[in-house]
Amino acid sequence: MTDKPTKERILDAAERLYAAHGFAETSLRQLTNEAAVNLAAVHYHFGSKEGLFKALVERRIGPINEERIALLDELEASGRPTLEAVLEALVGPLLRYGARDREGAAQLFQVIGRLNLTDQAHAREFREVFQRTAERFVPALRRELPGVDEESFFWRLNFSIAVMAMTLCDPSRVAHLSEGACDIHDTESAVRHMVIFIAAGLRAEVPQASSEEAES
Repeated sequence: MTDKPTKERILDAAERLYAAHGFAETSLRQLTNEAAVNLAAVHYHFGSKEGLFKALVERRIGPINEERIALLDELEASGRPTLEAVLEALVGPLLRYGARDREGAAQLFQVIGRLNLTDQAHAREFREVFQRTAERFVPALRRELPGVDEESFFWRLNFSIAVMAMTLCDPSRVAHLSEGACDIHDTESAVRHMVIFIAAGLRAEVPQASSEEAES
C-alpha cells in the first residue's frame, strides 16, 4: 500500500471506508489511519472531506463519462441517432468498466447507494460529477421520446439510472437468480439486454387515468 502515491492511498482508503460505513459515519481520523497519512495530507490534496468525496467519484466515473460523451458526439455527427443507440452510448461504457474492475465498480456503487439512502448534503458534489453528461444525454433521450410527457420521462430516467447502479453494485445477483443461465462475464449481452429493457420502459405508453381517479 505504501508504494502508492499519497493521493491514491487516501482515495483507496476513503472508498473502502465509505463503502463499508458511509460518508457521514467515517471520521477523518479513521481515514488517515487507514491510509497511513496525516490530516494535513488530506487537506493538501482535497481541501475538505467533501472535496475528497468528489475526487473519489470523479476518479472512477470521470473517464466513463468522457467515453459516453465521445460516443454521443460520434452518433450525433453521423446523423440523428436512435433511442437504442443513445442508450448504448450511456450504458456501454459503464458496464464495460464494471467488467474490467468488478471490485472497484461494486465498491463505488456501494458508496453511492449509501449516499442516496442517507440523502446527505454532500450529494451535491456527486451530482456535479454527472452534470456535463446529463446536459448532453437528457436532451438526446428526450428528443427520441416525443410522446412521453415531461413528468413521466424524468421518473423513467430516474428508474433507469437505478437499474444501471444496482447492476454494478451486485453484478453476481443475476447469475444466482438465473441459476447460472446468465453469464455475468458476457458484458456485451448485458449491455444489449439493459438497452432493450430501458428503451422499453422509456417508451411505454402512459396509461390514461380512470374516471374515478380523474374525479378524485
